[in-house]
Amino acid sequence: MTPQGTSLIGQSAVTGDQAVIRAIDPASGESLAPDYPGLDRDAVARACELAETAYATYRESSLKARAAFLEAIAAEIEALGDVLITRAMAETGLPRARLEGERGRTCGQLRLFAAVVRAGEWLDVRIDPALPERQPMPRVDLRQRHVALGPVAVFGASNFPLAFSVAGGDSASALAAGCPVVVKAHSAHPGTSELVGRAIQQAVAKCNLPEGVFSLLFGSGKEIGQALVADPRIQAVGFTGSRAGGLALMQTAQNRPQPIPVYAEMSSINPVFLLPEALEARGKEIAEGFVGSLNMGAGQFCTNPGLVIGVKGAALDAFVAAAAEAVGGSAAQTMLTPGIHAAYADGVGQLAGEAREIARAPAGEGPHQCQTALFATRAGDFLASEALQAEVFGAASLVIECDDLAEMHAVAEALEGQLTATLQLDDGDLDAARMLLPVLERKAGRVLVNGWPTGVEVCHAMVHGGPFPATSDARSTSVGSAAIRRFLRPVCYQNLPAGLLPEALQDDNPFNVTRLVDGKRE
Repeated sequence: MTPQGTSLIGQSAVTGDQAVIRAIDPASGESLAPDYPGLDRDAVARACELAETAYATYRESSLKARAAFLEAIAAEIEALGDVLITRAMAETGLPRARLEGERGRTCGQLRLFAAVVRAGEWLDVRIDPALPERQPMPRVDLRQRHVALGPVAVFGASNFPLAFSVAGGDSASALAAGCPVVVKAHSAHPGTSELVGRAIQQAVAKCNLPEGVFSLLFGSGKEIGQALVADPRIQAVGFTGSRAGGLALMQTAQNRPQPIPVYAEMSSINPVFLLPEALEARGKEIAEGFVGSLNMGAGQFCTNPGLVIGVKGAALDAFVAAAAEAVGGSAAQTMLTPGIHAAYADGVGQLAGEAREIARAPAGEGPHQCQTALFATRAGDFLASEALQAEVFGAASLVIECDDLAEMHAVAEALEGQLTATLQLDDGDLDAARMLLPVLERKAGRVLVNGWPTGVEVCHAMVHGGPFPATSDARSTSVGSAAIRRFLRPVCYQNLPAGLLPEALQDDNPFNVTRLVDGKRE
């Protein structure tokens, strides 16, 4: 299979007639065929109409059938073989090992959601049987389940061409919930997106599902994305990208006659707190781990450690010296797109104007190269500057020098919402950590101890979310089995005859799922 330069609306391949998208190999600066002509608003409306038509059937598909569909998508992606990996390498500059791992993660999360669907706990079935003899008032028969919201718009991410893109976590969790998906592909990797889109399209056909369960749209600029979110048939949005992009979609969603939820992952600098005992005992080791995490993927991770906070003194000085040495020995890395590289250069320039430079990696030979950068500033200056709290997407980080633990606590209080917060601590730091923990719970979706935030496990307990601006809704996660909850809503059925009850609510429990019956799990 090779990319054809088409959008996919249901089972049809559609060539647009609007402005053309062409991928660029960031390692060479050369453009890649084929061209991807963008769609117009009428094509967006057709995709949404198909999704709405498919919704009535797909949302009531059996747990077995829906799980088999998710597994079929994973199998079709794997069947693409090396064609997918080589195209993704050309479009992103990412190494083979990273992309093969990301493909495994993508297929793994599809299979995770298949298992979640089969288990059926996400239905959250609750049954309160009628009590006609209860005094002073009888109780009617009440039964509750969760149902799919409706068609979902998903926006592919720039930094994960597989795991957060066409078949990524937003699509997988929405499809698991019973929601048809219309994906707006990211313009940075259109060929990769089309290949994965065709794999999903084939899975839809093989599983005999309505064709509107999935569509993939291409379009340059903002028009197609805004039209998609504004379409009245779309009932929720999944987005991973910039704060500006997320806020624009949120505004469109809220200005509709019927506002809808936007689950946007947007901005995070992921603070790391170096507590005194740990810093004194193993500062060099921590510095090496920090720079390794900072450099991962040229820093193009939403969990990149962009802020390090410690108490001034010899131990922090030794940490900074060790980190500077590691940064100076870092190789330049190709960034995902020319635009991301330009934004990184601007962000590093702003840091250089506000803080003192500690170290910079040597320049690379090719275009769009990220040179790891480390800066430092005093806590008082950080607290007085909004610019120092801005995310720099790439391998750049800022060390905050605090006078004492009280000032470290003040820095924590001043932070915006984050995806992660990390504590580097030893046994002697437990009291200090205990003071920080309530603040970090309010500020972040995931709190780590003696680890690094890069690397997000796809599992049941993971939270990849956090208070604004890390995400638009702190109650949700975009990674892990709980991500399915974003695309569900509860419905209560009162006194329905047995012949009208959905299968999940019938007395004989044909789905064989765990249910809360009269307040007891069974």
